Amino acid sequence: MAILTVYSATWCPDCLAAMRVLDERGIKYNLVDIDENPDAVDIIIAAKGKRVVPSLEYKGRFIDGNRFNRERFEKELNELLAD
Repeated sequence: MAILTVYSATWCPDCLAAMRVLDERGIKYNLVDIDENPDAVDIIIAAKGKRVVPSLEYKGRFIDGNRFNRERFEKELNELLAD
């Protein structure tokens, strides 16, 4: 089973909001702090074309929660995990 990966930073309020939604929904994820793992920034840039957190990856597909909007985030999350 594929695992959701969340690229995040402790200073990022959008990251906290996105992880709150995941936790509320009981969705398990692997957390990668970009400040502790700077190579993760290269992964985000390759996928999104820019450095943006939170970035969520599932089965090689990415979404982000930048400028967090819960409704949009949950819709994109549902689509990402539907596969």
